[in-house]
Amino acid sequence: MVQHYASLSGVNLQDTCLTIGSFDGVHMGHQQLIKELNQNAHRVGAKPVVLTFHPHPSVILRGRTGSFYLTTVPEKVKLLDELGTDIVISHPFTYELSRSTAREFVLYLMEHLGFRQLWTGYDFALGKGREGNVEYLRSLGAELNFQVHVVKPITSDGQTISSSQIRNLLMQGSVEEANKSLGRPYKVTGEVIHGDGRGKSIGIPTANLDTGNEKLIPGAGVYACRVVIMDKLWPAAVNIGTRPTFESADQRAHVEAHILDYSNDIYAQQITIEFISRLRGEQRFQGVEELISQIHNDINKTRELITG
Repeated sequence: MVQHYASLSGVNLQDTCLTIGSFDGVHMGHQQLIKELNQNAHRVGAKPVVLTFHPHPSVILRGRTGSFYLTTVPEKVKLLDELGTDIVISHPFTYELSRSTAREFVLYLMEHLGFRQLWTGYDFALGKGREGNVEYLRSLGAELNFQVHVVKPITSDGQTISSSQIRNLLMQGSVEEANKSLGRPYKVTGEVIHGDGRGKSIGIPTANLDTGNEKLIPGAGVYACRVVIMDKLWPAAVNIGTRPTFESADQRAHVEAHILDYSNDIYAQQITIEFISRLRGEQRFQGVEELISQIHNDINKTRELITG
């Protein structure tokens, strides 16, 4: 079981192998890096440590806002645990931290983590102005007695896998391509809340999700998905969008899941949607009958894709 710390404060370790990064999404590239870190650490009798940050550095450095995270902190810790990591530290990223020089930050990490190996991606850099690139860190390692190991990037369809690439794919609705880079289906968890009852009124009830304000929601459209309810999987046709067929002043993107062959009351429960395939983009229909006909087509396609 992984040990998770909410900051470096009070953490004092020795003989560790360390990697540092946001690791948003824990995608295939991250997984390769962390697998190599863990294998090598266990081989030399050291503890593998993953130092990650929350909020994402771009929130502090560039004022980034909106729902863009591929993984929440608990999701990230769970994924890192599944990869065999011993210790995860989700250190708060602050403006003060961003002003640290590379040398200051490395000395701070050595004080708390006592690392003897630093494992990085090919484009890694730390410290003010990203001055602590791989070349700089190797020079500093020779002085401070730690080794730097660089892991080659992983590609998918000729492109280097990155969190930014996956975000772009998801915003385009390209969930199948995003899933290849993640190595698993993209997931969104939320609480089932009361909607306006339109689905139920046309005989196709939906679970409306409150997904919070952090997690990235795929682009508008209809998706074939699996829904996790009480640890059991159910096929679901999921609509994301503003319901353009109905006149409404509410232009927020809604996440609505029609769960196939399921009729239990799940209001106020947490459920997780696993996105498998995009069926179509968001459409405006001439009337409710046309909409109902298309939804039944979506349900049939979902059943074929998810249950075979």
